[in-house]
Amino acid sequence: MIIARSATELRDALKGKNGSIGFVPTMGALHIGHRSLIEAARGNNDTVVVSIFVNPTQFLPGEDLSKYPRREEADFKICELSGVDILFYPDVQAMYGEDEVRITAPDVRGYILEGVSRPGHFDGVLTVVMKLLNLVRPTRAYFGKKDAQQLALIAQMVENLFMDVEIVPMETVREKDGLALSSRNVYLSGEERTEALKLSAALKCSTNMVMQGTLEVTEIQKAMMDILAPLEVEYTAIVNRRFESLSRVLIGDTIVLVAARVGSTRLIDNVWM
Repeated sequence: MIIARSATELRDALKGKNGSIGFVPTMGALHIGHRSLIEAARGNNDTVVVSIFVNPTQFLPGEDLSKYPRREEADFKICELSGVDILFYPDVQAMYGEDEVRITAPDVRGYILEGVSRPGHFDGVLTVVMKLLNLVRPTRAYFGKKDAQQLALIAQMVENLFMDVEIVPMETVREKDGLALSSRNVYLSGEERTEALKLSAALKCSTNMVMQGTLEVTEIQKAMMDILAPLEVEYTAIVNRRFESLSRVLIGDTIVLVAARVGSTRLIDNVWM
């Protein structure tokens, strides 16, 4: 496995690589969910590139940038064991200069749900993803469905800017008890982790209601809120794949989302229907 720490080193590592390139961008603290993305990339491409970069521009003031879990040695080992060909591990200076051109999220879809409490967050996400895609120039890039709004905006950016890359959505990986895997789960105490299961329980409830014929959004959201109590719920939302609000669930074109704080940890989860 080649470890590249600058754009120049990455380009040098990519020289002579023939065939398709699968790319998995991450912020490190790798878990089984990340490994599922890497395995998909490994199974469908000739070369696999993984990036690890905790991107400062997507963190708002007061968020957990300085505390975000970093496990360099463990992450390198996971990449090596997973068959990664090139690991891109830049620092901030390698990725950002001064007075840069800005990438901004759409005026509507970038400022709903996650964008309400985190204004400007998606500007940072899209900026770093654009940089990474331009550096790696992959055939396919793999993103988890757990960050559904992020996934939708990245797909829109690729479409709007005519970028030559296939965005591959990957299913959310969960613990046996239903908790969606997240690097931020390490912040949870034992008691908080139990409380965190209310997010997946609320989503399971929404799925069961739809399967039983309840399609009214207000009814589903009320049942979800009952399950989520007494957590500090930031939002529940039921939208189509374009992140437009729905009054009734559309089978095959619906995402049910939830964001809530468990203790001091902010968690998100969703289910696609």
